[in-house]
Amino acid sequence: MDLDVFVMTHRAEWDRLDSLLRRGRGLTGAEADELVALYQRTATHLSLIQSSSPDPMITARLTQLVARARALVTGTRRASWKDAVRFLTAGFPAAVYRSRHWWIPTAVLSTLLAAVIGWWIGTHPEVQAAIAAPEQLRELTRPGGQYETYYSSHPAASFAAQVWTNNAWAAAMCLVFGAFLCVPVLWILFINMANLGIGIGLMSSAGRLDTFLGLVVPHGLLELTAVFVAAGTGLRLGWTLIDPGPMSRRAALAQQGRAAIGMAIGLALVLFVSGVIEGFVTPSGLPTWARITIGIIAELAFLAYVYVLGGRAARAGGTGDVEASERSAEVPTAA
Repeated sequence: MDLDVFVMTHRAEWDRLDSLLRRGRGLTGAEADELVALYQRTATHLSLIQSSSPDPMITARLTQLVARARALVTGTRRASWKDAVRFLTAGFPAAVYRSRHWWIPTAVLSTLLAAVIGWWIGTHPEVQAAIAAPEQLRELTRPGGQYETYYSSHPAASFAAQVWTNNAWAAAMCLVFGAFLCVPVLWILFINMANLGIGIGLMSSAGRLDTFLGLVVPHGLLELTAVFVAAGTGLRLGWTLIDPGPMSRRAALAQQGRAAIGMAIGLALVLFVSGVIEGFVTPSGLPTWARITIGIIAELAFLAYVYVLGGRAARAGGTGDVEASERSAEVPTAA
């Protein structure tokens, strides 16, 4: 395609569309019909130029024209409570369900890594000595020591809020950093599993592993599941850059990125629940079996939510992406 000839042929239409857009909503019926027709033609022109003869200046102008025209033609859609209900009952669980092939292996491998680190530290005194001095290790692991008092060192409400903020930030970093070819996500996972493994190793060497698990399991099941989901989603996002599949790399990344944004919102709610458990249940005077039971119930409820509601929504075509009407038009790619 000769770009100069194409621009000369259609410049008048683009100028006319720009003129109509400047007048906004004060158009006659005939002018409104003309605007819609010009909007459709200009969108086609933009696709042709991007797929065959991309020019930055022309593309930028037509992209702006198409965006302005679309906003005027379709109007501004306001979110409602129905959107929130749809997101919580279909969009978010469908996104988690569809990414299960990423976060379930992530969860299994990460848990094994934490167990191996814990075993290594617990069975090698020289490794423990490299972590801290013997007096410090005793202070950490003794009855009433730092591992136990950590969960009751602050008022429950403020502690829950602090835990929620920290965990939500870690999950968000996993989602965002996935776009950097997965490497930062793996590092975040390693740090989290290393910290868990250190606790397992030190408390098991002191003969108090049951106490440690009694403190970690109630909130840790749901909390770590949320982190694994975020990490798996981040890894999937990073892999999209490497292998976008049948879609263009830009379109595939946009689709996965939109789903990841929704995932971040949903996981923030999940982590809020785990933060409440960590702030109010973990340090409570409930017997260990009762605290662990609460954690298991919360975990099973989340998994049922994902596999029942999410599975149903995914089978119905849900992806966690925004509605088709709200997406930007995809540009055809040249073969």
